[in-house]
Amino acid sequence: MTKKEKSTFVINTLNDLYPEIPIPLDHKDAYTLLIAVLLSAQCTDVRVNQITPLLFAKADNPYDMIKMTVEEIQDIIRPCGLSPMKSKGIYGLSKILIEKHNGEVPQNFKDLEELPAVGHKTASVVMSQAFGIPAFPVDTHIHRLMYRWGLSDGKSVEKTEKDAKTLFPKECWNDLHLQIIWYGREYSPARGWNLEKDIITKTIGRKAVINEYYKKNAPK
Repeated sequence: MTKKEKSTFVINTLNDLYPEIPIPLDHKDAYTLLIAVLLSAQCTDVRVNQITPLLFAKADNPYDMIKMTVEEIQDIIRPCGLSPMKSKGIYGLSKILIEKHNGEVPQNFKDLEELPAVGHKTASVVMSQAFGIPAFPVDTHIHRLMYRWGLSDGKSVEKTEKDAKTLFPKECWNDLHLQIIWYGREYSPARGWNLEKDIITKTIGRKAVINEYYKKNAPK
């Protein structure tokens, strides 16, 4: 199979499996999504969805957020991990949104990535999920699967994103990155992986990955 055929197989399989695509992080607008994505660094979406209602009950917009202190924010978000950095980021970006963007989340990568604690991946999620602008955020699931499927060499997240954008049509990016995340969690996790249930990797996967799997799981 060529890479083009592989990418078509991935799109068709994922569309069959996930015709409806839920967004993993609960939010009501671009600002609450931005905060939720920032909190999700090294934290599960489930945990973030437990914490954000507590935070947003006090402040679901930048104006209310800066009425709180960094310490107050930190106390609420502590269970998400990295709370000292994240609380400073949330306070700092809220202040900048008010001062430079009339309290609105900007709809471009440059301004988003200039906000404290907002990297390229966070900006990509906001661009695609809040504004519908084509982007391909790469998380650990996508990075792992693009390597397993032989569609990227796994050398860096930047390279994986570039390869994904080259291989998949732009109009698919926003749905596809979410579909791959759900697929990775359900059928192709890092731990407890069962290749027999992972139809995509079993069909198009990198030979070395498949051979390594069978070697590891061979009957003793």
